[in-house]
Amino acid sequence: MNAKILILGAGKSATVLIQYLQKKAIENNWYITLADSDINLAEKKWNKAKNGHAIAFDINDPILRSAQIESHSIVVSMLPAALHFLVAKDCLKHNKSLFTASYVDENLNAIASEIKEKKLLFLCEMGLDPGIDHMSAMQLVHRIQNMGGVITEFKSHCGGLIAPESDNNPWHYKISWNPRNIILAGKTGALFLEDGKQVEKKYETLFSNVPNIEIANIGTLSYYPNRDSISYINTYDLKSATNFVRTTLRNPRFMYGWNAIVKLGLTSENSIIRKDTDSIKTWFEMHIQNQNLTYELQQILLDKILKNQFEYLDLKSNKIIPLELNSNASILQWILEDKWKLSESDKDMVVMMHEITYELKNTTHKIQSSMVVIGTDSTYTAMAKTVGLPLAMGVCAYLKGEIILTGLQIPTHPSIYNPILKTLAEEGIVFEEKNR
Repeated sequence: MNAKILILGAGKSATVLIQYLQKKAIENNWYITLADSDINLAEKKWNKAKNGHAIAFDINDPILRSAQIESHSIVVSMLPAALHFLVAKDCLKHNKSLFTASYVDENLNAIASEIKEKKLLFLCEMGLDPGIDHMSAMQLVHRIQNMGGVITEFKSHCGGLIAPESDNNPWHYKISWNPRNIILAGKTGALFLEDGKQVEKKYETLFSNVPNIEIANIGTLSYYPNRDSISYINTYDLKSATNFVRTTLRNPRFMYGWNAIVKLGLTSENSIIRKDTDSIKTWFEMHIQNQNLTYELQQILLDKILKNQFEYLDLKSNKIIPLELNSNASILQWILEDKWKLSESDKDMVVMMHEITYELKNTTHKIQSSMVVIGTDSTYTAMAKTVGLPLAMGVCAYLKGEIILTGLQIPTHPSIYNPILKTLAEEGIVFEEKNR
């Protein structure tokens, strides 16, 4: 099959995906078009490889978008999640299958019946989290259920972190993926199952009094619950569970500091009025004054850990803030993209762990299944590897006829997760199990 693959987006998480598909395109005589709004970035990422080329692409140009999608066999969207539906509508119009690493949203659910009727495959949540988490969890769940086990507790943890050898700031964190998602993480609060009851946590309390887990060779990490875990109980077929939660991992010190950031309202997306001469110091002092947070800030700065973290952010800087930044969240993101930037030789780290308790033959069993991936440098990151590889492998499996499912899918079916997990293992992405 002389397939033509359209990749939309050449950002941080696309690096490894692009390189993997470049290699497979040569092996299988496929052709790739790499499209990005920044033609220089696209050409740099393409790097004059065979069997394809890079183009400038404006996602908001309906004529260009439709023409490019129509002229290709399948589409891989590495665009921001909010833009996937623009792509999805044109894929539906031109009968093209679509692959993304992002969550299925209500817009995609609304066209699920049309996708199925046209016998297309829209395979979503094919990255790290969501993605590898689904595949590795469902392989465990199905194995336990096939033995006759009844799962009573399910916890799934995942985090993009900084590798120990590159951990040199008081936040114990650096940015290896979409910075906006880091700033706005947890904004919708969280819903999960605990002792058979639904528990709801508001954003304001999400990062305080967080639980810890131990990861072999890594140490202690903290976690906070993600979004709506309850909806995944049906997805994972775990109605027997009395405890069910999906979480994000961070260093305990990060949680401690971020809780203070949230309490001070620095992640607010509300528009603010400011001058083009405002410095970081001016913005921060005005915010504290206008919100009557002087006492709260004083208390924070009495804590040596928090004082060190806030000083690292240099909130007394006279650096002028770009005028287009008109919310606390956007200004904070601008600051952190500088302060938490990966240096060229820095290595990031991805950690995932599933904790499952189940009953089998009147005996309680517990499994911990964990994965740790360390990046190579600031370009070939663990994040780019674990987001890009499963998505790229899904594309290859589909084009080779190994995935024959159609409709709107996430990778919870054995026909998807078995070949992908096998191929991931060949790339060094493996899970280690501990049983009790």
